[in-house]
Amino acid sequence: MRRPPALGCCRAALAPCPGRCARGAGLALALLALLALLLLLPAAQRRLGLELSRTPTRLQAPRAPTTEAPELVTRSPRPTPVPSLPPSLGDAYGRDETYRSSECPSSIRKRIAATEFGAAFLATVPVLQWAQHAREEEYRRLRRYAGAHGWKNVGWDVLKASLSLLNTSASGLLADSRQASAPCVRCAVVGNGGILNGSRMGPAIDAHHHVFRVNGAITAGFERDVGNRTSFYVFSTNTMMNSLSSYAADGFKHPPQTPETRYVFLPDHDRDYLLLRAALTRQRVDRGRDKGAWPQDYFGQDLRAEKFRMLHPDFIRYLRNRFLRADILATPLWPLYRPSTGAVMLLAAIHTCDEVSAFGFMTPGYRAYSDHYFDRRHKQVQFFANHDLKLEMQLWQRLQRSGLLRLYTGTERP
Repeated sequence: MRRPPALGCCRAALAPCPGRCARGAGLALALLALLALLLLLPAAQRRLGLELSRTPTRLQAPRAPTTEAPELVTRSPRPTPVPSLPPSLGDAYGRDETYRSSECPSSIRKRIAATEFGAAFLATVPVLQWAQHAREEEYRRLRRYAGAHGWKNVGWDVLKASLSLLNTSASGLLADSRQASAPCVRCAVVGNGGILNGSRMGPAIDAHHHVFRVNGAITAGFERDVGNRTSFYVFSTNTMMNSLSSYAADGFKHPPQTPETRYVFLPDHDRDYLLLRAALTRQRVDRGRDKGAWPQDYFGQDLRAEKFRMLHPDFIRYLRNRFLRADILATPLWPLYRPSTGAVMLLAAIHTCDEVSAFGFMTPGYRAYSDHYFDRRHKQVQFFANHDLKLEMQLWQRLQRSGLLRLYTGTERP
């Protein structure tokens, strides 16, 4: 009788094992291989999951449907901003088709695509806000942004009550149909720079279809140099109040008050919405820094809704992000910055007029001129952190070279 093989007769790594011993060794090796596979499987699964996470979106399972209406936005065709810039810059905007078409064959909007500004320009960015924007979903979208760039500093009750009063057909158009009767709308945008003193450009300014002015817009006594018409007075409540305080001795008692004048708010605080509401309800401002103020003191007695416009926060943010992105935006001081009121005024004209001429804006020879054309003695131009005036000056030069702007330089007529 054959004796069974002794346990352990197969010594791995020494020699092949005959008979049942070999089969037992094979089984043991198979078990070891299975154990190794089981140990390695989680790592393989992890590697597989990583590879799946890198697959293109089109290979991923479709998302579950949502009942929320999609947000109409115009997204940036440019690369995502560099990581050093704050995420609150927000390069997504609402849509507005108001200014997409123009009968003017030489319109800025028809020429800008062929210039260096073609990629930055958005034909559908909203320029103005009015009653149709007083929606809670719009408020949730824009409350992420502070200052002039959104509604973070404005309560929903104030916002709704104010915007709801801008409810006429003219509220969504900077220039209503009665003013824009010509095929090509020509606009003069007048800054307050000292370059205009002695310029004798008044008649040329007033000959345009529309004339834009800003802040301390003094015309009395300076008509020969700056004209006397004002179609649009552009301001924030803060800049207007500061101008009334700073330039009272120079003759600025209130903004222009003519039948032609429209008042264009650049809102950067709730005080702008409060003043607008007070004007359109013919009441005193009921709260805030300007509590008790009569809007008639600033805008006269004609306080119809047709007389007022309000720039859209998307438009201000778009100008900052795409046309005037200053170096300060990459520093901790970035919340202080926005384009100057004059810059916003000029760029609003470029986005809404067919042809634009600019007078009284900073040029490379600015040191030769006083800060304002109405200064009684020479004052140097002052620079502050909240605006980048030199960057704005460079932009005016680029727009002029691109053929989108006719800029008065003091040495040649635009």
